[in-house]
Amino acid sequence: MVEHFAQGFWTPLVACAVSVLGSFLGLRYASRALSSSGRTRAAWTVLGGVSLGGAAVWSMHFIAMLGFRVPGTPIRYDPLMTAASAAVPVVVMTGALAVVIVRLWRRLVLLPVGGVLVALAMLAMHYMGMGSMRMDADMVHDPLFVAAAAMVALAASVGALWFVGKRWTLSATLVGAVLLGGAVTAMHYIAMAGVGVESVGQGSGASGGVPALGFLTPMVIGPGAFLVLGALLLLVLPDERPVTGEAAAAH
Repeated sequence: MVEHFAQGFWTPLVACAVSVLGSFLGLRYASRALSSSGRTRAAWTVLGGVSLGGAAVWSMHFIAMLGFRVPGTPIRYDPLMTAASAAVPVVVMTGALAVVIVRLWRRLVLLPVGGVLVALAMLAMHYMGMGSMRMDADMVHDPLFVAAAAMVALAASVGALWFVGKRWTLSATLVGAVLLGGAVTAMHYIAMAGVGVESVGQGSGASGGVPALGFLTPMVIGPGAFLVLGALLLLVLPDERPVTGEAAAAH
């Protein structure tokens, strides 16, 4: 038997909040990229990819995993695989944003293709993160829950790219961020609902790695600092030129 809320319900709440904030900043960064050009556009795009792929997806996952416990065995994480799981969504999301921003007039073609790629990256991140776990047990995943999580990931990915280029007010962007952050969080817990463990207490799988609570500082303090600094950056640096999505597409 596994526990998903061993630290209380603050873990899903904090994880979802980080995902929503990461989504909000990511969408604002993408909007800035649309109204910029050259290196400035590239910088905003990278920030958008880091915010969406890093804070909204990767950090959300590992904050939520602080509440995961398997009675009878300690859980540790492989640092290298954990780091690799961060690179996948950040790189893919940055690339998807770059293509959609530059080729905004091809949205109908790019949205499904980019959505599938980003969804695969989200799933790869999730299961790489799960694969980085070291414990004295064998982990199994129910295919039905994997498929359900994949569908939610696809919806979240297409939604994230669809929001790019839209002329939203701050309140509308916040609504979109809540939807995206909620979808990412739902994907995580749907996938986790299909997790089972066998042969608990056998073998030496928990040796090496970093304890789960060892992620508390980098998973909360790090993303928190990034989100705060990102918000300040948006306030300090104005748009280069106010344009609509159509104008940006013609640029």
